[in-house]
Amino acid sequence: MDPLLSLGAGLLLLALWVRHKGLEYLLVHHRWVFVCLFLVPLSVLFDIYYQLRAWAVWRLHSAPRQHGQRVRHIQAQVQEWKNEGRKTYMCTGRPGWLTVSLRVGKYKKIHKNIVINLMDILELDIERQVVRVEPLVTMGQLTAHLNPMGWTLPVVPELDDLTVGGLIMGTGIETSSHIYGLFQHTCLAYELVLADGSLVRCTPTENSDLFYAVPWSCGTLGFLVAAEIKIIPAKKYVKLQYKPVRGLEKICDKLTEESKNKENNFVEGLVYSLDEAVIMTGVLTDEAEGRQINRIGNYYKPWFFKHVETYLKANKTGIEYIPSRHYYHRHTRSIFWELQDIIPFGNNPVFRYLFGWMVPPKISLLKLTQGEAIRKLYEQHHVVQDMLVPVKSLEKSITTFHSDLNVYPLWLCPFMLPNNPGMVHPKGDETELYVDIGAYGEPKTKQFEARVSMRQMEKFVRNVHGFQMLYADCYMNREEFWDMFDGALYHKMREQLNCKDAFPEVYDKICKAARH
Repeated sequence: MDPLLSLGAGLLLLALWVRHKGLEYLLVHHRWVFVCLFLVPLSVLFDIYYQLRAWAVWRLHSAPRQHGQRVRHIQAQVQEWKNEGRKTYMCTGRPGWLTVSLRVGKYKKIHKNIVINLMDILELDIERQVVRVEPLVTMGQLTAHLNPMGWTLPVVPELDDLTVGGLIMGTGIETSSHIYGLFQHTCLAYELVLADGSLVRCTPTENSDLFYAVPWSCGTLGFLVAAEIKIIPAKKYVKLQYKPVRGLEKICDKLTEESKNKENNFVEGLVYSLDEAVIMTGVLTDEAEGRQINRIGNYYKPWFFKHVETYLKANKTGIEYIPSRHYYHRHTRSIFWELQDIIPFGNNPVFRYLFGWMVPPKISLLKLTQGEAIRKLYEQHHVVQDMLVPVKSLEKSITTFHSDLNVYPLWLCPFMLPNNPGMVHPKGDETELYVDIGAYGEPKTKQFEARVSMRQMEKFVRNVHGFQMLYADCYMNREEFWDMFDGALYHKMREQLNCKDAFPEVYDKICKAARH
């Protein structure tokens, strides 16, 4: 058995133990004690295991040799499901608590679990500028592998533990997306095992309908077993400029202006109140002013969003040179700003210097030990949502977020959305500039009620032809969901590939009823 699964089994027993009634008060009201004493050290063990495994696999070149065998094992499991009479849907056998999404899917308990142990980098083709990877490869694993060799991904979604498969079957974004689009738009090929057990490769010119239908499909068209992703030359530093902006109209204008400036390799906004923000622009460079280098990824450094806020409070612009990999994962240590609700003193200098090297706790472990009481509290008093809206609707969108949620900071990440086929594309025929508005935290608006407030937010996003990321709670009904997303190509492929009895429809997999 994989040592990680053994550890997971032990953690499951621990989770059952901590759910004992006598400890529920501690977990609800003083969860930081449990997180600091148990989950943070366990997270370090997880990281050590993954790093050693990735190093050993690449050095021994075992991943490419074993990949075909692993894929055949998946095909054999699908054939077994067919021989059993296709009695229930199939899904990946990866435990729900291991995913970065905050919800654990109920469907894992009732569907046929297909074991997919695909977590390795398979090939780096410098001549084609392509990296071929298995779906459970993480962003942290990829940047650690590519950057020392002088390469990187065009779009590096922020958190270390985000997987290639999750970013393709769901979606992914970063501050370079105003140039390259979403993570899916940097992918050149997908390899999938279909409902009939066959292995198929798809690209924009080969099986193109399937290629464009896969993103956002959440594993409901087939099992992803490999992907080819574009790579670009890396540089040592990101020259990052901090620009405080006051006034909502000016904030939106500034973000739009910087997003359209293709000389900016990175564009990001952190909104601290309805009329206060810091807009950041970054440029890749190999040269740096020594005194202005800020290694923000070091464990003892202030959390990035707190560091950015100092420029707002001082009302001054600034320039820093940040090592590239530190920049790519600048929000990882504080899980954007979620960690301040879990470990309130986590940004205290004393805590950072003594224990900062162990944070953040794994989101998967937080989920595993969450318990019913905390889950209900989070649902009613906590929001984790990303809404993708056209930049022309940004001012109205931030105002709506303020009135319906009043959660700050808000994360603004602009991206170009091409008019490709599939579930997500602009309303018109042209590529359009969109913005991801990320809301993570406790709503401060007095009238917040999870279901009512989020349905109201979802309706607004539909009305401006925006999209909701599917990792979070979705309160829409089926009709509303397919009003937001274009299901034409998706349903066509479901029909052609005989998915009806093999996989649930994407709505049935991500809607709230299936997530709890």
